[in-house]
Amino acid sequence: ELADLQTYDVVMLSDIGTNTLLLHPDTFTKSKRMNNRLKLLREYTQSGGGLIMVGGYMTFQGIDAKARYAKSPVEDVLPVTMLERDDRVEVPEGVSAKVQMADHPIVAGLGDNWPALLGYNQIIARPEASVVATVGDDPLLVAWAHQQGRAVAFASDCGPHWAPPEFLAWDGYGKLWSQMVAWAGGAL
Repeated sequence: ELADLQTYDVVMLSDIGTNTLLLHPDTFTKSKRMNNRLKLLREYTQSGGGLIMVGGYMTFQGIDAKARYAKSPVEDVLPVTMLERDDRVEVPEGVSAKVQMADHPIVAGLGDNWPALLGYNQIIARPEASVVATVGDDPLLVAWAHQQGRAVAFASDCGPHWAPPEFLAWDGYGKLWSQMVAWAGGAL
C-alpha cells in the first residue's frame, strides 16, 4: 500500500529486478490480484518520497536486460532513461568517476579522487536532471527533483564486484551513501 511506503523517507533499489516486485508470491502461486508495486513506487516518489536506484546485474536493465526497468512506471520517476538491451559495461581494468557538479550536496566534501569501479550500467540522463558524476562519457550519478519527490540513479554497484575493496574502503564511501540518502529524502 502507498501508506506503508510513505512511512519511509527513501526507498533504495539495488539488484532487484521488476519481476521480484511485480510477482508477489500470492500473485505468482495463487493467481491473486495485488497492487502493482512499480506503480506504487512511482506514486510514492511523485507524492514526496525519495527513490534511489543503484546499479548492478539486476538493476536498470541489467544482464541480458532481465531487470526490465525500461518503460516501467519506476523509469517514469528516475532521472534517467534506460537502454532496451543488456546495459552492463564491464571495465576489469577499472574506471574512475569524474565529479561534474562538485557543489551538489550528494558529493559535498568528497573531492575528485574516487577509487576505480569495475563496471556500471549504461544509462541516459534526462535533459532536466543533474549529472553529478560520470564515468567516461556515461552518467554515473544523476539526481533530480520530480514533482514532489526526489530520485537518484547511481549506475555502478554499492558492493562487489563492480565496487572493489578499494572503493568499499574509501574514506568517502559512507559519506557518499549517507549524503545520497539524505538528499533523496529531502534532508539536504
